Amino acid sequence: MADSYLYAPETIIKAYALGLFPMAESHDSNEIRFYDPDMRGLIPLDDSIGGGLHIPRRLRRRVKQHPYEITIDQDFAAVITACAARSDTRTDTWINKDIRQLYIALHKLGFAHSVEAWLDGKLVGGLYGVRLRSAFFGESMFSRQTDSSKIALVHLIARLRHGGFRLLDAQFTNEHLKQFGVTEMPRVDFQRHLADALSAEADLNLAAPSLPMVMAMLATS
Repeated sequence: MADSYLYAPETIIKAYALGLFPMAESHDSNEIRFYDPDMRGLIPLDDSIGGGLHIPRRLRRRVKQHPYEITIDQDFAAVITACAARSDTRTDTWINKDIRQLYIALHKLGFAHSVEAWLDGKLVGGLYGVRLRSAFFGESMFSRQTDSSKIALVHLIARLRHGGFRLLDAQFTNEHLKQFGVTEMPRVDFQRHLADALSAEADLNLAAPSLPMVMAMLATS
C-alpha cells in the first residue's frame, strides 16, 4: 500500500521555497498549519547577517575535545522521533505523527537531513532540517547529554559554511540560539536572503566527515 500523507511532500518543499514552514498544534494534533512569522531568526554563516556567527568560548573547548561522534544522515527517523518525544522538561511538541511521516519522506527524497551525536554507540543528541539549494531550514534538536545538540549544531554550521550555503533559518529566536549570534529580521528582509540562497547551489558533502570542517572553522572564526 502506498504511503498516505496529510500533505504531499512536494507541497512542503514548495512552502519552504515561499518562506513558510509547517507545524502541528501539538504532539497529538491531527492538523498541520503553515507559518510565515513577521520576524524570522537566522543563524549567521558569515559576517553578512547581524553581528556574524558566534561560538561561545566554553563550547569551542568542548567541541575540540570531541566528546561525541558526529554523523550526518545515519538515523534520521531516530532523530525526529527523539525531537518529537515528550519529557519531564518538555510536556508537548509540535511534531505530530503526520509531521514525522512527512519529514521521513522528505529525507528519503533527499531534502531532509539529520545530524547525530553518538556516545558509546548510543544516540545522545542531534538535529534535523530541510535543505533547498543553498538554504538550510533548521527544524528541531534534542539533547540527552551535555552540549550534544549544541555540538551537533556547530558541526552543521561548519558543513554549511564549507559547502557554500548562504542561509541557515532558525525560524524563531530563543535563548538557546542567541549564543550563536542568531539575528531576528522582518519578513521582507528574510525573503530577500531566501531568494539569494535559492538562486545558488551548495554542497552538503554528505560523504565527508565534518570534523576537519569544524576545526578549520574554529581556526578562522
